[in-house]
Amino acid sequence: MPGDVVVARHSSLIYRRLAGIDMQLQENKRKNLALAVAALDGRVLRPGDELSFWRCIGEPTSRRGYLVGLVLVNGRMGADVGGGLCQLSNLLYWLVLHTPLEVSERHHHGYDVFPDSGRVLPFGSGATVFYNYVDLRFRNPTQLQFRLHLWLSDEELFGEITADRLPSVAYHVEEEGHRFVRVDGRWWRENRLYQVLVDRGSGRQVERCLISANRSPVMYEVEEPSTAA
Repeated sequence: MPGDVVVARHSSLIYRRLAGIDMQLQENKRKNLALAVAALDGRVLRPGDELSFWRCIGEPTSRRGYLVGLVLVNGRMGADVGGGLCQLSNLLYWLVLHTPLEVSERHHHGYDVFPDSGRVLPFGSGATVFYNYVDLRFRNPTQLQFRLHLWLSDEELFGEITADRLPSVAYHVEEEGHRFVRVDGRWWRENRLYQVLVDRGSGRQVERCLISANRSPVMYEVEEPSTAA
């Protein structure tokens, strides 16, 4: 749409060096992402429209060109056809949280699998998907018109949401109460995420609402906090 303005933009690295993981699976993930990006890029949400991740992408089968990539099952790494698409659903969810679009279906990751090496987004800000019953869906309750822009570079997945005009408020995400807590010998990770609306004209906060209260078991070693004086 000519004259669109960028409302939200984000990117994430495609490749991660993970111990014991064949890098070919991550290369396959990139190819899977390219197919899914092609199905979603340019999608328009007019007033009242709803977008479904799986309705747009369809079933990620080998017949349609999808390869075996990394998947997470019950907190463990595995491999399956179409693996890696959660990176795209994570990015989409983060973008939507910075717009007036409303999330109508989202499922959180059940485990905290990796430590924060290179993490730039707060814990609990992702969205897992699994064909075809674990979906990510969001709708446009406004009178604005939004468009998705998605693309890949050699190393990164990029996304932005544009609109035919800028919303009157800016959207931010804030984290509170982040901590690791040990219960019956097992570590858990907790926090709360809030969406904060700020008036663009005055700079004043006009609303602050809870997005999610997150609590997940940790699947890696957590260093005990020091009790030394």
